[in-house]
Amino acid sequence: MEKTINDFIKKALAEDIGSGDITSLACVTKNSQGTVQLISKEDCQIAGIEMARKIYAFYDKTLKVQSFYKDGDSVKKNKCVFILSGNQQSILATERLVLNCMQRMSGIATKTHNFLIRLKGLNTKILDTRKTCPTIRFLDKESVRLGGGENHRNGLYDCIMIKDNHVDFSGGIQNAIKNCREYLKKENKKINIIIEVRNIQELNEVLNYGQIDRILLDNFSIQDTQQAVTIVNNQYPLESSGNIDINNIRDYAMCGVNYISIGALTHSVKNIDLSMICI
Repeated sequence: MEKTINDFIKKALAEDIGSGDITSLACVTKNSQGTVQLISKEDCQIAGIEMARKIYAFYDKTLKVQSFYKDGDSVKKNKCVFILSGNQQSILATERLVLNCMQRMSGIATKTHNFLIRLKGLNTKILDTRKTCPTIRFLDKESVRLGGGENHRNGLYDCIMIKDNHVDFSGGIQNAIKNCREYLKKENKKINIIIEVRNIQELNEVLNYGQIDRILLDNFSIQDTQQAVTIVNNQYPLESSGNIDINNIRDYAMCGVNYISIGALTHSVKNIDLSMICI
């Protein structure tokens, strides 16, 4: 993970700074020292403080961060998150990358936290999806975790998830499961199998065949979800996904599903308003 983070920082800085931060080079003398504070302009779950530390350390190890919060903490509007001191040119060169990361990460963490508030007193867990920003999935998923959610599979490589197109291309549910089981045996792999079902009929087909680890109820209504929970009767963990928002998530959770996965946690992000201000 450290290599992934360093590669990301290197590419992001190169994208932004290029041959040099010419405005700062022109306006600020080389050895000038300064101090800024990061202010949250709205209530949020702050995320990305440790990422900011890594960016500063990568670019200029002499920069000093004094943080008043840790990642995942609740921060009120107009509160100072951290104070940064050091070379003025370095502060200015890293400002936008730090803000871009922290604003997005805090937006995801805050959205996840707001969903979790709706599930207070229930045992249902919130999961993210693969609907993340390309190349920075590790940041998006870390943000979900900091907001109190849990991570689903990281990619196509760490979990078998049989979706509708897999079923259709395989010629049916039983063939899809059978093919996956044979593949795992052949490759000597121990990987969980999740299968997506589109209706009660498909759910019954899965139950009749078995040999899976979790069932995902795709775009089920609340009424059908209740029926599915009754039919499965705790034989397998159940996950709900599709058309679930802040207003109906509790209704789905109260059906008795174990997980709810929400793509909107990461694919529809409202950045948190953060600002870097000179002291």
